[in-house]
Amino acid sequence: MANKESTVRTLTVAVLVCLVCSVFVAGAAVALKPTQLENRQLDKQRSILAIAGLGEAGMTAKQVKALFGERIQAKVVDLRNGTFSDAQNPATFDPLKAAKDPKLSEALSGEQDIASIKRREDFSTVYMVEQDGQLQTLILPVRGYGLWSTLHGFIAVKGDLNTVVGFGFYQHGETPGLGGEVDNPKWKGLWVGKSLFDENGELAVEIIKGGVDPQSPKAVHQVDALAGATLTSKGVNNLLHFWLGENGFGPFLAKLGKGEA
Repeated sequence: MANKESTVRTLTVAVLVCLVCSVFVAGAAVALKPTQLENRQLDKQRSILAIAGLGEAGMTAKQVKALFGERIQAKVVDLRNGTFSDAQNPATFDPLKAAKDPKLSEALSGEQDIASIKRREDFSTVYMVEQDGQLQTLILPVRGYGLWSTLHGFIAVKGDLNTVVGFGFYQHGETPGLGGEVDNPKWKGLWVGKSLFDENGELAVEIIKGGVDPQSPKAVHQVDALAGATLTSKGVNNLLHFWLGENGFGPFLAKLGKGEA
């Protein structure tokens, strides 16, 4: 009888400890969520500024927020017709969350889904740097699957909507030393000055294996693939072609260039 009571007491104590720990962990998660969300937003803002060539390394959170608010203007684009939209608030709208909502996104066919994202949101947020009313830099969000993960990043182009200012990712899970080299400043630097479209307005940018021939007329559109990371390189190439193509920002870029967005 004593042994039975001892076992019951032990189990009771164990259950109570588990319950207390669960409540503590859940409470901590809820309490820390606003801070986590704020940090994610800060990382995104820092990434946008860096890709747009603004700011300096080592800026404090306060400096990042101030510079972002001063230089960057966020606008929502309706990807269904390629025009700016007031249907969503750019300060609060979450395109990634919208992409999971059938009411705010559309399923992609296998032929369309070269970036392997399954669904594309109807609205997205773009970021603009203007001076004296003129567009200086346009920053577009891009994402797509590499080898192990979905890569989330931005590509920035000059006001001509063709010349690359910067390109990079703020979130991915690719293999360090291989696909993870998308974070290598040297590789990211290869994109600066490249042209997305050819003289006929056709999307021409591409990542090529074997190295870019500087003497080739196509060199202005080409970037070296990542060494030893064929599938990640292919994934990056595919995500760019999706988001810069007809199912992504292609119609928007065409209309913006004509002043019709």
